[in-house]
Amino acid sequence: MNKKLQLLLIAFLCINLTDAQTYIQNVNIVDVVHQKIIPAQTVMISNSIITSIKPGKKMKIPQGANIINGEGKFLLPGMTDSHVHFFQSGGLYTRPDALDLRKQVPYDKEITWTQSHMEDMLQRYLKSGITTVIDPGATYHFLSLRDSFKNKKNLPTVYMSGPLITTYEPEVFKNLGNNEPFKLVSTVEDAKKLVQEQLPYHPDCIKIWYIVFGEGKKKEEQAKKLEPVIKAVIDEAHKNNLKVAVHATERFTAQIAVQNGANFLVHDIEDEVVSDDFVKLLKSRNVIVSPTLTVMDNYYSTFGQHKNYTTYELENSNPKTIGSIDDLKYLSHSDDSVMIRRLKAQVTSPKVIDHVNTTNEIRRINLKKLMDGGVTIAAGTDAGNIGTQHATSLIEELKAMKASGLTNWQVLQSATINPTKIFNTENSLGSITEGKTADLVLLRSNPVENLDHLTDIDMVFKNGQAMPADNILKVTAEMLVQQQVNGYNARNIDAFLEPYGEDVELYTFPDTLLSKGKETMRKTYTNMFSTLTDLHCEIKERIINGNFVIDKEIVSGLDRPGKMEATAIYEIKNDKISKVYFLP
Repeated sequence: MNKKLQLLLIAFLCINLTDAQTYIQNVNIVDVVHQKIIPAQTVMISNSIITSIKPGKKMKIPQGANIINGEGKFLLPGMTDSHVHFFQSGGLYTRPDALDLRKQVPYDKEITWTQSHMEDMLQRYLKSGITTVIDPGATYHFLSLRDSFKNKKNLPTVYMSGPLITTYEPEVFKNLGNNEPFKLVSTVEDAKKLVQEQLPYHPDCIKIWYIVFGEGKKKEEQAKKLEPVIKAVIDEAHKNNLKVAVHATERFTAQIAVQNGANFLVHDIEDEVVSDDFVKLLKSRNVIVSPTLTVMDNYYSTFGQHKNYTTYELENSNPKTIGSIDDLKYLSHSDDSVMIRRLKAQVTSPKVIDHVNTTNEIRRINLKKLMDGGVTIAAGTDAGNIGTQHATSLIEELKAMKASGLTNWQVLQSATINPTKIFNTENSLGSITEGKTADLVLLRSNPVENLDHLTDIDMVFKNGQAMPADNILKVTAEMLVQQQVNGYNARNIDAFLEPYGEDVELYTFPDTLLSKGKETMRKTYTNMFSTLTDLHCEIKERIINGNFVIDKEIVSGLDRPGKMEATAIYEIKNDKISKVYFLP
């Protein structure tokens, strides 16, 4: 090779090396391992790896490199939600064993929807700063979907088990083939076969749903009777180098599972305040616990018809699933009306409220005891269950953990470095350390001061790829229109207006201008929302045609008797609603 060619090759390699490098300059690093903020650091990312971290003044940045200004911002390791379920949407129709509304929405339709929207959910997780999700309880179909996303480096990493191996199988989930989320186990032989059945699908772990019924001693006796089966599942999983996650909300079921080798308890204990010996058992076995403090409250508040979502949730959850939660109020006139009214009366009764409050307090006390006792806590939401929305539910879960007595640093650790211990990835993820994968979140505000700042996201880095948070989600016309419907029904002015463009125009069809500009809408609708407290818009029919959405609506709660029928045509430009035409 002649000298001129060598120089050209070196120049080419240098250019490509520079192109592959990103520098986050003068940023405050959130050091979750040592619980401190390290100011004015520059982080170099080469391809997908953090290759250098130095004080800003000591880092030499080559000309032409990709530089991201981190001044005044905070760099956090990518977060993990350690407990989600993709076979559940978070909407009202997703668990017919808990609330059977199959007359309204057939369950096969719900299954099809969750499968076709897994990528949408993954984008929402990433937009929320969640770069890894763990699904301990899926289906064979979802394991295949997981595999289809593995090569997409701009989506969260997904760890997933197969169907839950369960001591109780709800009738509604039987005979669903590859869409079956539960597999009943009753013998030691069954246990071994069910683990073996999952192996061709390459699950990341095995999940046990350890359910027992009865009261007091009978319940404990049933749990003990099932111990050989639980042990057989765990032993067979470990034989195949798979860790085992267990749903066990009673102290005695959890203790049996842990004594037989369970690695990951996906819920806190809720039936009693645990003893110091129980805490020591978990710590000595290196068991990780995901407390899931908020999921049951979301069931009760949904069934009681008083679930109120935050502006953040209304703006960032999937609009269809979060919008469905309001449906119970308007299904009271359906064939299921008697069941719905009974359910509401039951969950709002003093007896149930007292039980909920007692159980919540036990969970909070136990979480603090486990944390103080040195047990590893990994934040998880159980997202997908009715009322617990994918991606957006994590912030409320983290705040509930703080309310249990954890410090902000402990909460941040539970969402970053701690979950890496579930699958032994702590050497490659979970902290901002040279040599680790660059799964990072660039925040505009300090999360140590206020956990709500975790939603103030500027950019997300997945495998070193920098993505502005606002550009991660693929927006559709229907999403925008449904999002503003949800904000309208919640009478939340910020959530209602967020999908609209700044220069939005409202018309009486075809061309009579009613108002122009978002601020004019703000004044009009703020007054409406404050005075009409029962305001609600029900969509009876929707037509989507390119960037136009046509809704036939029934509006109730107005300052006039009865309901009003209306038709609105929404025009979308640049991912915002630009014009609305109301048909007279």
